[in-house]
Amino acid sequence: MEYGFVIEGGDIHTIGELTQEAEAAGWDGVFIADALAIETKDFPAIPWFDPWIALSVMAMRTERVRIGTFITPVSRRRPWKLAREAATLDHLSGGRLTLGVGLGAAGDDGGFYKVGEPMDLRVRAQKLDEGLAIMDGLWSGQPFSFSGEHYRVQEMTMLPPPAQSPRIPVWVVGVWPKMRSLRRALEWDGIIPQKYRSMARMTPPEVQEMKQFIDKERTRTTPFDIVVGGATPGGNLKRAVKIVRPFAEAGATWWLESVMASTDATRARIKKGPPRME
Repeated sequence: MEYGFVIEGGDIHTIGELTQEAEAAGWDGVFIADALAIETKDFPAIPWFDPWIALSVMAMRTERVRIGTFITPVSRRRPWKLAREAATLDHLSGGRLTLGVGLGAAGDDGGFYKVGEPMDLRVRAQKLDEGLAIMDGLWSGQPFSFSGEHYRVQEMTMLPPPAQSPRIPVWVVGVWPKMRSLRRALEWDGIIPQKYRSMARMTPPEVQEMKQFIDKERTRTTPFDIVVGGATPGGNLKRAVKIVRPFAEAGATWWLESVMASTDATRARIKKGPPRME
C-alpha cells in the first residue's frame, strides 16, 4: 500500500510548501484537483488553481513523491495540448507524474455547464476515450495520426516523449458495477473506483469484489493500481491503520487522504504522516 495526500483548494502560495512537507513526512504522493468553479448547495465555492502551474511548483519543491491530478476531465481539454503539458511536467519532475482522469463533475463545475462544454454523458465518455488514445499515441514519440468522431490528428511526432516509459501512468475513474466504465479503466494503469449513482465511498467488501473482477478481466500484465481514500485520524495511528487495513487486504494499492479543511488543518494532518501499516 502506498499513501498519498489530496490537497483541496487552499492558498496557491502554500501548495508547494505543503507538498514539500508531505515528502518530509513520508507520504508517497501528493495530488491536486483539476477544476474551474465548483459550487453546490452542499459544497461552497472554494479557491481552485490551474493544476499545471501548481504541479510545476510541486515538482520543483520535491524529489521523491509522485504528483498528479485527481482528476482531470479530459473531455474539457484539447488532448494534444494535455499530452504536451503532461509530458513537460513529467520531465520537470524527473518522471514522477501520475495522471488521474475521468468524465468530470459536469453538473457541479461551472467549467462545463456555464461555458458551453458538452454535458451529455455519452459524448464526454467518447471524448475521454479518444483523448486518451491520442495522448497515448503522441507520448510514443513516433509518427502518429488519429481519426475519431470528435478529434482528428494528422500525422505528427511529439518530442520528447515523457520521461517515464512506456508512458505516464494513467488512473481512470471506474464506476462500479458499470461494465463499460470498468473496462475502460482496465486498459490503463489504475482505477479510481466510484459507486454507481452514489456519493458514498467504496467499502472493503466492494473493493474486494472489484479486485476479483479486475483479476479475471484484465489481460495486460503491467502493474495496475486500485486507488481508494478517505480520512484518518493523524494523532492515532492505531485507529488510522484500523481504517486502512481492510482496504489493503481487499486489494487496494493506494490510499489517498483527503481533508476538506483550512490550510492550517491540512498542514497539521500532513505532518502527522501517512497511516502506514508497517
